Amino acid sequence: MARVTVAYACTECGARSPGPLGRCPRCGTWGTVEAEAVEAAPGGRAASGRRSAPPIATARLDDVSDLAFARTPSGDAEVDRVLGGGWVAGGAVLLAGEPGIGKSTLLLQLADAAARGGRRVLYVCGEESPAQVKLRARRLGADGAIELTRATDAHAIAAHLVAEAPALAIVDSIQTLTVEDGAAPGSLTQVRDATALLVQAAKTSGTALVLIGHVTKQGQVAGPKVVEHVVDATLALESAGGFRVLRATKNRFGAAGEVGVFEMTDGGLRAVANPSDAFLAERPHGVPGSVVVAALEGQRPLLVEVQALASASPYSAPRRVVQGLDGRRVDLVLAVLERRLELPLAGLDVFVNVAGGLRLTDPGVDLAVAAAVASAVTNRPVAAGTAVFGEVGLAGELRSVPQGARRAAEAARALHPDVVGPRGDGGAWRPARDLAEAFAALWGRP
Repeated sequence: MARVTVAYACTECGARSPGPLGRCPRCGTWGTVEAEAVEAAPGGRAASGRRSAPPIATARLDDVSDLAFARTPSGDAEVDRVLGGGWVAGGAVLLAGEPGIGKSTLLLQLADAAARGGRRVLYVCGEESPAQVKLRARRLGADGAIELTRATDAHAIAAHLVAEAPALAIVDSIQTLTVEDGAAPGSLTQVRDATALLVQAAKTSGTALVLIGHVTKQGQVAGPKVVEHVVDATLALESAGGFRVLRATKNRFGAAGEVGVFEMTDGGLRAVANPSDAFLAERPHGVPGSVVVAALEGQRPLLVEVQALASASPYSAPRRVVQGLDGRRVDLVLAVLERRLELPLAGLDVFVNVAGGLRLTDPGVDLAVAAAVASAVTNRPVAAGTAVFGEVGLAGELRSVPQGARRAAEAARALHPDVVGPRGDGGAWRPARDLAEAFAALWGRP
């Protein structure tokens, strides 16, 4: 007869340990190693539930039929951009974000759009009562065609998906579901098993499944890492000043890294038609340390302001404060400025910020960081209507980055037609071989 034993696993990375630990040895996170019940056979091995398994079926790759994934528009162009074209039948999406950032609001709007299009929608409101959901729906102007349930049994929800096959199912949130009777929701095993159960049911029924997930204090998706591996797409809803940014960190049916920009209003989240204009709306003109960069997030070009400030440091070790960018990459650019261009930074505190609260991962922002710091140190502003882009190498050279023509086109559309970038792409901008040539193009002299 099988017996139940206790194992320990990290809720952040899924690493297992023989006993309780204060800190996970793999990811280094404190307080995330929790106990989980494991059914084991008398011989010490985990019980498989059956003595023998049938032979598996195999097929040659060239014999496998091509699948045309049916996509359905979500009802919002920005969400369709991030998803890669809309909901995919049988696809599973995990949406994570900080509390109160607008996850439930956005999905209720999308559920309403699907219901208005004649599609059947199931909304599992595990964290709120149906009355609370109705109150939000009334504020958003949603009608009553959405089916609500407070069921938290993952087996019952999965059976409903297979039997009824709704077009869209939203679970708010996966941390409220349970798989075993009497088990505490939100634990490692409950989240993992509930996710696997619902994803399998969605693929069987062809339902587009959306799971809302919590985040940790570090902003990462809470729960075992296997949850992100099981779903087809992982979306993160982030705050960027007065805007909300929906970012695809994983997408099996589209490009990862795509972003959609929204604004929170009394009527819910509204798409921002021209994010470049919105992020540059409050940019000061003629101020040293302010540079506009033509960045690329996913396949979308955006114009964003990079700010830098340099001041004499009262400390023996000058500070380097970075917001919205990779701090290590900024340190690399500062080292190149000091070593290759002899810019005096040894006794200066340097602060670098992406205005508007946006977080950028594009290496093409390097030139903007270098120009902003040089502008702040030398007190020379960059001329109005100028934008830059390019990756900076350790030798001080400018390296090409993807989609240079689209960056320049977006800069021209946003009234920044004077663009400085790397050579080699043959685009409509002023090419520069290295930082010295780029600075000469910006200020007329190195």
